[in-house]
Amino acid sequence: MGFLASTLVALVALEHIYILILEMFLWTTPYGRKAFGMKPEQAEATKVLAANQGLYNGFLAIGLIWGLLHPDLSVGYQIQLFFLGCVLVAGLYGGMTASRKILFIQALPAAIAILAVLIAG
Repeated sequence: MGFLASTLVALVALEHIYILILEMFLWTTPYGRKAFGMKPEQAEATKVLAANQGLYNGFLAIGLIWGLLHPDLSVGYQIQLFFLGCVLVAGLYGGMTASRKILFIQALPAAIAILAVLIAG
């Protein structure tokens, strides 16, 4: 797998680890509230849902890391494409239902990484 493709997959994984931290641990802090544009009452009322979302983002990150580290490169390639596809779909859905900026923060990086992986494959 090409260096650029692996780097992009790793960056998408790191982004989802960051989202996990925001949603699971920083949701009600001033930093977390600012990131998601929420008032303290909103953050407090939705913190359990946010933690659940964060956990799912962590699963996406772990899946991407698994794909990068898998000893069988062809299996790792398939794992990466699967999890990047999941990130892309989640980003498209979030962009249509929650906030348009999710298209650029989540879906676009996943789409670019998918292209890079396909080209490198």
